[in-house]
Amino acid sequence: MAVHTKWTVEHACGHEIVHDLSDRATDRRAGFARWLGERDCTDCWKATRGNDTASKEEWLAAKRAEEQRAAAEWATKFGMPPLEGPERAVDWGERSRHQLMTAAHTTLVVEGTWDEADWADLEEKARTVTGPGGGSISATLTVLTCPNSSTPPPSMTVVPRTRFARN
Repeated sequence: MAVHTKWTVEHACGHEIVHDLSDRATDRRAGFARWLGERDCTDCWKATRGNDTASKEEWLAAKRAEEQRAAAEWATKFGMPPLEGPERAVDWGERSRHQLMTAAHTTLVVEGTWDEADWADLEEKARTVTGPGGGSISATLTVLTCPNSSTPPPSMTVVPRTRFARN
């Protein structure tokens, strides 16, 4: 008896497609064909996925707005100066500053060996960073946290960026 390699699958969208399942293990082909039948065919899946950009954009906008709100609250609470530059760069810079500073506090103070006096000193230095003029916030944070070293603390990875640019 010949082993089936091509399976006719009726997809959830109603399309009937012949799939070549020869690249699957023989004992798994029937199960995979049933799994395919529970889903839309490739063309319908791609069409649906392509049309879903609006909801992805809405989700991303909501996420960015929440991050921006948290960064603004944090900056107000800790007396951070406003950043300078184009609006998009400033928004990104404020979120990045918030994320970097909170991660640094956790790494250096909460989990590390720094006390609040060391942190207060770093916080004061971080307030001098208002824009991309002397480098990025993350590069500045590396210098501020490690003044006598060219490398960040072992448990803290900082990726230098330039001029608030996204990679």
